Amino acid sequence: WHVTAAVPAVVLLAVLVPACATAQAAESLHPDVVYVGGTVVTMDPAGRTVEAVAVRGDRILMTGSRAEVEALVGRRTRVVDLAGRTLVPGFYAPHDHFPDAGRVALYQVDLNSPPMGTVERIDDLVRLLAAKAKTLPEGTWILGRGYDDTLLEEKRHPTRHDLDRVSTTHPIWIIHTYGHLGVANSLALRMAGVDAATPQPGNGVIRKDPRTGEPTGVFEEGASALVTRLLPSLDQEQRLEAIGWASDHYLARGVTTTVIAGAGRQGLLDLQEARRRGRLKLRVIAMMYGPSAPNGRSIADAAGILSGFGDEWIRVGAIKMLQDGSIQGYTGYLSEPYHVPYEGDEGYRGYPLRPAARLAEIVTGVHCKGYQLAIHGNGDAAIDDILVAYEAAQAECPREDARHRIEHSQMARPDQLERMARLGVTPSFFTGHVYYWGDRHRDIFQGPERAARTSALRTALDHGLRITSHEDTPVSPVNPLHSMWVAVNRVTRSGAVLGAEQRITPLEAMRLYTSDAAWQNFEETIKGSIEPGKLADFVILSDDPLTVDPMAIRDIRVLETIVGGRTVYRAGT
Repeated sequence: WHVTAAVPAVVLLAVLVPACATAQAAESLHPDVVYVGGTVVTMDPAGRTVEAVAVRGDRILMTGSRAEVEALVGRRTRVVDLAGRTLVPGFYAPHDHFPDAGRVALYQVDLNSPPMGTVERIDDLVRLLAAKAKTLPEGTWILGRGYDDTLLEEKRHPTRHDLDRVSTTHPIWIIHTYGHLGVANSLALRMAGVDAATPQPGNGVIRKDPRTGEPTGVFEEGASALVTRLLPSLDQEQRLEAIGWASDHYLARGVTTTVIAGAGRQGLLDLQEARRRGRLKLRVIAMMYGPSAPNGRSIADAAGILSGFGDEWIRVGAIKMLQDGSIQGYTGYLSEPYHVPYEGDEGYRGYPLRPAARLAEIVTGVHCKGYQLAIHGNGDAAIDDILVAYEAAQAECPREDARHRIEHSQMARPDQLERMARLGVTPSFFTGHVYYWGDRHRDIFQGPERAARTSALRTALDHGLRITSHEDTPVSPVNPLHSMWVAVNRVTRSGAVLGAEQRITPLEAMRLYTSDAAWQNFEETIKGSIEPGKLADFVILSDDPLTVDPMAIRDIRVLETIVGGRTVYRAGT
């Protein structure tokens, strides 16, 4: 075109500027990126699968057919060809101890047995710890995590004397695979002032030799604090390094939101600093540690922080408490005795961490202040205590849709699941138990009948419960696809099927880590499914979990992880 003398310049400018602005405005309405050429599993309430999705900024703009989505493409839109791969919502880790996976990997000795580690006998454990000792100055603490007495050739816990073989000049502390027991060497015991005369604390057990009365080095539950209070703290740079390591590790497994089952003030500050420095690349919900002081105040309560406080990257979730321990540590609280008696006591059922009446008193106080609660309960007797407490709290201060949680829920009975449904309680199951410890639940801890209902997902869903599944990392490796495989197939390490009647479908298993996880954490309006307006948190998978052979679900590869519309992990880069 050209300007003629008949058109004044000011008039031409008035015409061109609005036209340019209109073009810019039109371009701003186009998506930044579209994903086409594959399967998009939306996990919306209807369980739809679509052909394409469009994203603008950090939000989902549209889902639909390829033609519908491509019609939105503008000059600046990036078109991603999925090439037959599958796009799903970003996975939750609905209960874990992020960033402990990083702390363990970077600063502790891995003492896990196969398939998670290499330790098969106590000599292996001693050898790994001794190798670490050679790298540290005398007097420096040696820390290890993950040993499992039931998988060791000796079928027992290591003792102070075993750890003394590692070193008598380094204090040593190692933690059981489930985190509810630990073992100290003789030097650590002396530093802690623990000997034959030390009384049993009220919240755990110091195991002692029945012949001599001397401590064996093994501590259960809260008794561990006698030693752990002496452990050196990591400095800030080490803590941030652990957060960065864990963040990358989780993203490589498709996790875009982690739910930390117990955080404190310093933990929140570290997460904020890691986010500021770009080391935290996934979203975090931090459950705050629950009341332990006589006044019943939690860390969150003392700080004036309510459940939900925060933003889309870091926010406060439920108040976390415990009512029992670990079934495989014989500290889970059962209504009937353990299958193989603990130390010959045929009536032994484990124990609660506090009287039921005290739990109800604490829970009522927290509930009436408006918090969501999440209480650890493995054994069915502990679950009874928790349900009584939740019912008492609702009677005192009725609240609609509190979504109080029960964590792990290993041995929940059918009547308890029905009661959860009536009370509006939502369980999060440690489903990986079936694979990692199912054979031992059947043969040692629970017996065949009870073990078959470990993580009773099918019964829970049949009662109308919305539930989730988790790995409790670092207890077991973070890997949502592996846990979905367990939920669908119920296969143990030995290849046996444990409780086939508790199997669920692949679509139901996907919900445990996406839409129902979002709902359990009051995030269903912004996460958990691929729907317009929600955050663009996605995972690109090599195959579709809903259509592959169910036994192949755990072999599906995470190819790319996207958080807020931005790729934060890509396989092979």
